[in-house]
Amino acid sequence: MKEALFIERINKFTVKCEINNHIIKAYLPNSGRLWELLLPKRKLYLKEKNGNLNYKVFGVERNGYFICLDTHYTNTLVKQFLKKNIIKDLTGYKIKKEEFKIENTKIDFLIEKENKIVPLEVKSCTLFENNIAMFPDAITQRAKKHLEILEKNNGIILFIVYYPEAKYFLPEFHIDPLFSKKLYELRNKILIKAISVKWIGDEKFEFVKEIEIPWHIYEKEGKDKGNYLILGKLNNDIYLKIGYLENLFFKKGYYIYVGSAMNSLTARIKRHLKINKIKKWHIDYFIPYLNDLKSISIRSSENLECLVSNELEKISNGIIKNFGSTDCKCKSHLYFFENNPLCNEKFINILLKFRIGRLNKFF
Repeated sequence: MKEALFIERINKFTVKCEINNHIIKAYLPNSGRLWELLLPKRKLYLKEKNGNLNYKVFGVERNGYFICLDTHYTNTLVKQFLKKNIIKDLTGYKIKKEEFKIENTKIDFLIEKENKIVPLEVKSCTLFENNIAMFPDAITQRAKKHLEILEKNNGIILFIVYYPEAKYFLPEFHIDPLFSKKLYELRNKILIKAISVKWIGDEKFEFVKEIEIPWHIYEKEGKDKGNYLILGKLNNDIYLKIGYLENLFFKKGYYIYVGSAMNSLTARIKRHLKINKIKKWHIDYFIPYLNDLKSISIRSSENLECLVSNELEKISNGIIKNFGSTDCKCKSHLYFFENNPLCNEKFINILLKFRIGRLNKFF
């Protein structure tokens, strides 16, 4: 494998990177968001391939750990583990078929033991913070469909966590509440397993341990309530009258708004993202001028709005004074960034802290 430095993601399956002082494009065999992995100057590991692009991304380094990004390789790894009878509850199973269809949907394996045949779906997990891993890192209707098929056929879902320090696994209810809810509902109906693996060099990983799934955390924190961020890009400098605030100057660049909805979080975000609506909050006056709008949920049983806001203030390039903060002691709830915060490791670390890291308090 060759080492390279990540520059940017061109589209879902193509990245630009630097290798030996040359800029190249490489195939990315992973459709996840990978926000916390694909950051500028992160070390990538490339493999040569045939086709229009000469390389594909096999892995990335984060915090000194090698994280496999090749989702196709995960199935190869699972085949090795099944053959060696490494995974508890799956010992003795033999692979009968690979990538077969049920209800016009591909399932990774059909496995057999003592004349019992069951479908096995495998998922790669690359999202983690501290000792907790979560899946998925983007909304995935396909994975939810897999769960529905496994439910009908008494199947098995296996999460391969590419982080050896992980002790716990949870569905990522901040990002995909529908998948998370379905997985929770099936916890006593199908076999749900998560294991961690460790890179040992070349293209080899070894089994580390089975990971606990603390469902009590999902029950407490996975409800439709908490906080949210609205991200957007302002293409030109403008002055705006925002409610009762004076005429405010907004410099072109990126903005993050912090809000809370301790009831009906999903509906609140959906309302904010609508352009045509009755203006109720400060952000309603500003959203029509923003491009590339994105929402980020932080589901929580407690209101973290001011805590998140204070963290953002520390890393931002400026604030819009009193914007969205007239009912609290914060200077603002709207923050300005000269560059895209999704490419800012400090911003990503704040997301990881409040979405995943804080869950450790519930153990």
